[in-house]
Order: sequence, then C-alpha cells, then structure tokens
Amino acid sequence: MRNQRKLLIEQLDRKMKAFHGTELVIVPEAGWINGIRKTINITLEQLGKKIGITRQGVKRIEESEAAGTITLNSLREVGNALDMKLIYGFVPKDGSFSNLIERKSRELAEKIVRRTNHNMMLENQEIYGDSLNIAIDDLTLEIKSEIKKAIWDSI
Repeated sequence: MRNQRKLLIEQLDRKMKAFHGTELVIVPEAGWINGIRKTINITLEQLGKKIGITRQGVKRIEESEAAGTITLNSLREVGNALDMKLIYGFVPKDGSFSNLIERKSRELAEKIVRRTNHNMMLENQEIYGDSLNIAIDDLTLEIKSEIKKAIWDSI
C-alpha cells in the first residue's frame, strides 16, 4: 500500500506539473469573465446572445463570479461562448503534493516529539539539540511514508 500511495502521489505531481506557476496568478478583482470580455471587446449584449440570456443575465454572471458564488456550469457555458475551455483544479501552495505531504508530516512530527519531550522533561529525561532534531526527522519520515490521516488534523 505504501508504494502504491507513493506512486499515486508521483503521478498526481506529474499531472499537476502543467499548472506549475499558476499559484502566482492573480484573479482580476471583477473576475475572469469581466476581464476577458472587456479585453477582447465583447459587449454584455453580444455575450448574452451567444449564451442565450439577456445583458442583465451576463451582468449577474459576472457579479456572481466576482462574489465567488458562480457555478462551474456557468463558467463552462461562458467559456464555450467565448471559444475557450474551462480548466479548474487545486494547486498545492507548496509547489507539489510531495512537498505538501512533507510539510504536513513534519508539522505533526514536531508536535508529537515536542509534546513527548515536554513530558520527558517533567521526569528529567528531556532530549536536546541534535537528538531532538533527529527524532523529529525520523518521525517525519515514518509519518510521510504512511501518510497518516492525522496530518490533516489541525495542528
């Protein structure tokens, strides 16, 4: 199961490689539809005709996109009317799913090791410096290799 999970992550990272850099894209304040429509110089009426709705309907679509309440179907419909393809997905802020899992595993390992070390300190058995870092590294590796579900709990 471990190797299968690792393979799935590698495959997902390869698929997402095409989106590398998209995490830096800044969405226009008024939304993509409004920005594209104005840039290519198509009026609300013209776009409405292509979709089969009124000018006010297009305006509502633009407003719902800007508000974050638009549906994927509406986005796809507008994209088709503009001869564009809707592409959506989730891009890890860490650059890859492998990096995301590494970070989350390390956060959990640090929490566990520090909590355990605190308990050990109360018994004068505390570990220090490099030993503490090695314990965190070892636990990170173990958590990452199993992708424990606990990494998704709030830390």
